[in-house]
Amino acid sequence: MRKVFIIFVLLAICTSTIVFSYSGKIVHEIPTPYKRSTGLTFDGKHLWVADYQKHMLIAINPKTGETVREIPSPGLWPLGLAWDGSHLWNIDKYQRRIFKIDPDNGTILSAIGTPSASSEGLTWDGNTLWVADSRSDEIMKIDLSDGTAVKTFSAPDSDVRGITYDGTYFWCTDRIKDEIYMVDPNNGEVIIITDAPGPFTRGITWDGQYLWNVDYQTNTIYQLVSRDDELYTLKDKRKAKITVSHTARIFGKGNLHNLDVYFALPEKSPAQKILSKSFDPESYDVVKDRWNQPFAHFQYQNIASEAALHSIMTVEAEVNAISYFIFPDKCGTLKDIPKDIREDYTADGSKYQINDPYMQDLVKKVVGDEKNPYWIARKIFDHVRKTLEYKLEGGWNTAPVVLKRGTGSCSEYSFCFISLCRAAGLPARYVGSIVVRGDDASLDGVFHRWPQVYLPNYGWIHMDPQGGDEEKPRDRAMSIGHLSNRFLITTQGGGDSEYMGWYYNTDEKYTTDPQVRVEIDSYGEWEPLEDAE
Repeated sequence: MRKVFIIFVLLAICTSTIVFSYSGKIVHEIPTPYKRSTGLTFDGKHLWVADYQKHMLIAINPKTGETVREIPSPGLWPLGLAWDGSHLWNIDKYQRRIFKIDPDNGTILSAIGTPSASSEGLTWDGNTLWVADSRSDEIMKIDLSDGTAVKTFSAPDSDVRGITYDGTYFWCTDRIKDEIYMVDPNNGEVIIITDAPGPFTRGITWDGQYLWNVDYQTNTIYQLVSRDDELYTLKDKRKAKITVSHTARIFGKGNLHNLDVYFALPEKSPAQKILSKSFDPESYDVVKDRWNQPFAHFQYQNIASEAALHSIMTVEAEVNAISYFIFPDKCGTLKDIPKDIREDYTADGSKYQINDPYMQDLVKKVVGDEKNPYWIARKIFDHVRKTLEYKLEGGWNTAPVVLKRGTGSCSEYSFCFISLCRAAGLPARYVGSIVVRGDDASLDGVFHRWPQVYLPNYGWIHMDPQGGDEEKPRDRAMSIGHLSNRFLITTQGGGDSEYMGWYYNTDEKYTTDPQVRVEIDSYGEWEPLEDAE
């Protein structure tokens, strides 16, 4: 009996770790020694925090929060802190200098100028210092001989306050967005976005396993998970009733012989839960296409002119915002993708034209010799968002036509992205949705679709190059592995469905007498759904 109990406890602990750990989760917190903390670093044993009111640099025990040592700060307004393995480095705001400091007694060993006027965050990458500027919104690698910038890229967003290096990636804090970002040090692109633990995030450091973040308002230092097995988090739950209406109006001399109406049926996914579905009329059957997408099928026959046929689907759903934590080094290789997914979702289609010479030449230029599935997708994402400008031209042209033209709708963005991914050997598909348009109670007659890519160890991941057409790295990253709670996904497929064709949400097929015209109207309505008390 005792063995069973021990096993149960171990399972409970393991389950708790898997389910509740994720990047940015708080695992421990300690109070700051004083109330004006800014920079933060780790020397291999102790945390060091800068305090501008006391003009001190303080070493503290990360387990207990006890002060171990205090040394005077080089100037009166200490900001970013870094540790190079032997010495502390500290930025002073007013002097606009970076000081190299003996950690035992505070002796200033050398000093260089800051590369910009508002340098605040500071970290050591094993060879040199990097600075984050909160006003110019830049991250800079500096020359230790004089402090000048030798490499610069845009900060994730508008008010970067802290930066640290974990041996592979930068982690940056942003005070305005109250977020923490994992950033590629080669190009400055944001890979992971997570919430900061407090309302005024400042210094950040890495201890070899965990992140630590000091918050200026709560006067607390938080120990945070940097990476774990949790794939995503959910927040901002929305419960709603979504009504999808399809109307066919018949005009002219004669009859409509046959009308088949198809509604893509929304299904459970990590971000959405289907509470109920109902249909009017109640007579329908369910069919599935080659992508295993289910449809409600309504059939009407021998309808006289001047009639109107109404088909309605009502869905009650719980929709969440979802954020994935994708680490490129965990994505494996293209060979790790299941064979059936690779074969089905790298095949050509009439809108993709992946074997077109233009597409073949383009994918070689865009992807180059990149082998990592994540970075293949990001290179294609960047090319499509930079090449295309959103514009409704009417109709859905093929990927080569759209890329040469330089403008496209959301559907055409999707075709271009999917085509290049498939040409590169990376499985891709699209999803279609009904969208909240502003208010909780709103009407959507435009709809939206976007691509997904299959990443080994992660599965199908949202990547919307149209939504990613943004200036700031953080805003671009919000269209990769992130989805707000504004979307009820109804359709997922590879294209050219036997029931839906290249459409999504609803479609129809009909035959009529000569001189009979059929007008189709389709839209979705959202209404808040209150929990029953």
